[in-house]
Amino acid sequence: MTKATEIIALMESMRNERQREVLMRFFKTGEGEYGEGDEFLGLKVPQTRQIVKEAKGLPLEEVPELLTNRWHEVRLCGLLILVAKFEMLYKKKLAEDKEAIRKRDEILILYLEHAEYANNWDLVDLSAPKILGRWLTLPTSLTPTLTPKDDRDIRQQTIDALAFSDNLWKQRMSMVCSWMTSREGDPSWCLRYAEIHLRHPHDLMQKAVGWMLREMGKNVSMDLLREFLQQHVHEMPRTTLRYAIEKMDDQERRYWMKR
Repeated sequence: MTKATEIIALMESMRNERQREVLMRFFKTGEGEYGEGDEFLGLKVPQTRQIVKEAKGLPLEEVPELLTNRWHEVRLCGLLILVAKFEMLYKKKLAEDKEAIRKRDEILILYLEHAEYANNWDLVDLSAPKILGRWLTLPTSLTPTLTPKDDRDIRQQTIDALAFSDNLWKQRMSMVCSWMTSREGDPSWCLRYAEIHLRHPHDLMQKAVGWMLREMGKNVSMDLLREFLQQHVHEMPRTTLRYAIEKMDDQERRYWMKR
């Protein structure tokens, strides 16, 4: 498939009313809920992933039509196509290739321009770590010079723009993208955005912060996680704390919950 219209028509033909009702409840689409107004076709994620495999040849300029579509699953398909394209551009010794770097940055910019359409937690979680997070670990052509400071600055400015926006889903992007940087052994992104979002009032952000702290501890240093908890445990929402300490043993979990 090389046209967005072909993908949309195929996905609409697979509509499943029973599954649609299940998904609308699961993703909280009722009035006043976080997913209010989101519309579903009733496709399961493996069905969408299969379509992504069949759409390998879709030109990048066709993807925005998917990202802005009314249907949740079509937007997910567009995001997963961006993920697939991005992943192809750092494998097989392409990490330092100038043309691959340019194309990765092009995908990143497209992703950021349409970030508001990733308007539920699954759309964010399945895309942000693998595009934003991976971008933080790779060379970029978006820096004005080649100095390490400028390189760090442009990356931090990019994620800060999401973190300090008034959009819940952009804020979540800024947090969950650190899953990838922590996997690469760099805790700084997780710690920065965990502090920024530590007092966030929304349950979905409290869970995201705790989840990323847990992953940072697992992939980088449990002692670093304990140090963060020691400093912030008294101001941390209990939801965040529960997620952050989930992989600790029972005795240590009880210790932190009592604190």
